[in-house]
Amino acid sequence: MNIAAHELLETSEALRTKAAEIEQHGVFAAQCKDQQLKQILMRHQQTMHQAYQQGVNMMQGKGAQVTHQSPSFNAQNVSTGMHQQVTMSAPMANSQTLSDQTIATLALNAHKSGAVMGMQWANECADPQLRMYHVNGANMCQEMSYEIWNWMNQNGYYQPPTFSSSQTSQMTAMFQPTDATMNTTNAMNAMNMNSMNSSMNQIQGNNNYQ
Repeated sequence: MNIAAHELLETSEALRTKAAEIEQHGVFAAQCKDQQLKQILMRHQQTMHQAYQQGVNMMQGKGAQVTHQSPSFNAQNVSTGMHQQVTMSAPMANSQTLSDQTIATLALNAHKSGAVMGMQWANECADPQLRMYHVNGANMCQEMSYEIWNWMNQNGYYQPPTFSSSQTSQMTAMFQPTDATMNTTNAMNAMNMNSMNSSMNQIQGNNNYQ
């Protein structure tokens, strides 16, 4: 790979972050009490380990092929509104262990940050393989953050507030669909332009031939 300097620096930072998160998730999994959360953390740790190794192989020219990965959301019984929100306990400055709520919050924030940074790194990459690697990393992070959030939501730790029915209706009514005739006109104009370009190219080819 012919990697630009800034691409090398960004990818090095991405790999360093993944390595730290792999170890951090091991500590999280060892301390958490909820078995479902433990399984999620261990699965995320394995996902990050695979992404880390793929990045190392790619950087070292070992033939890693990076292709686009489609998202696979798997939400279950998402609860909105504050009626199931668990009251947060006061933080303990001298705590020796982390609660499940704290572990989930830290993991969620780490994945959110990874999603943002992954796309930022991707937008600065010129190499298409490296660019796709960071895009997949951002996508991986947003999926993991969604799964962690879903666990928090089911356990009452993260309940998104909602508007009233009248407020929701007022907000959604603010936007109107586009005019169908305008869409048809734009499509016809595009077809006419393509036809004109094709004719011009054909005339120019005939003149060149003469």
